[in-house]
Amino acid sequence: MDLGLNGRAALVLGSTSGLGRAVGEALAGEGARVAFCGRRAALARETAAAHEEAVGIETDLTDADSVRAALASAERELGPVDVLVLNSGGPPPGRAEDLTAEALTAAFTSMLLRQVELVNAVLPGMRARGWGRIVGIGSSGVQAPIPGLALSNTLRGGLAGYLKTLAGEVAGDGVTVNMVLPGRIDTDRVASLDRAAADRQRLDVDVVRERSQALIPVGRYGRPEEFAAAVTFLCGNPASYITGEQLRCDGGLVAGY
Repeated sequence: MDLGLNGRAALVLGSTSGLGRAVGEALAGEGARVAFCGRRAALARETAAAHEEAVGIETDLTDADSVRAALASAERELGPVDVLVLNSGGPPPGRAEDLTAEALTAAFTSMLLRQVELVNAVLPGMRARGWGRIVGIGSSGVQAPIPGLALSNTLRGGLAGYLKTLAGEVAGDGVTVNMVLPGRIDTDRVASLDRAAADRQRLDVDVVRERSQALIPVGRYGRPEEFAAAVTFLCGNPASYITGEQLRCDGGLVAGY
C-alpha cells in the first residue's frame, strides 16, 4: 500500500529512542523527510544519519526556546511540516494522592503545553496547503487509567481531550488529528516500570514481566515497529477519512471498546 508519504516533511518529538524513534524510522522508510528530535543532540544526529533526507535536532520539551528553534531548524532543512507526531517521555510512577502542584506543573510543560504550542505553530500552514497529519502518542491509560501512573493518566488524558476537540475544528481543511495508545510495548520505559514494580513488590523483574504478559491476550509485549506501523498508517493518504480517533495498540489488554 502506498501511503503517499514520499517527500512529506515530518517532525517527530522524542524520537531518539523507544516509540518515537520507531515511528520516525517507519516514516523515513515510507520516504518521508524526518526530523528526529530529542534532548541528546548527538544521538538525534546519529539516528538521522541512517536515513536519507533526515535531520537530527536537539529538542528540550521543557524549554520553549529550544522547541521553537527545533521547529525553525526542521522547516529550514526539510520544508514546512506536513506530519507532526507528538511524543514525550513518561513521567515517574506515583499515586494520585501524592501528586503535588510542582510535579504537575513540571510534567504539564513537556507533556501538554509544548505540544499545543507546536500544533499552533504548524497548523496554519497545514490548513493553507489543505493537507496535514497530527498524531499524538498517548497511553492505554487514557481509556483505562493505570494504577500507580497518576501523572501520566492525568496529563495524557488532557492531551487526548485537546486533540479530540481540535480534530473537529480542522477536519474540513484536510488536516486529521488522531491519537495512538500503546499498551505494554517492549521499550526501555516499560522495562523501567517493570523494575519499579519489582522493587515495590520485592519480586524478581522476570516474574513481574511474566505476570504482566499473562494479562495480555496476545501473550507478549508489543514490538516498537508494530506500534510505529499504526502511527504511520494514520499519517498517510489512505487514512484521510479517519480523524478524532484513539487507536489502541495493546494486544487486547484493555477489555472495553
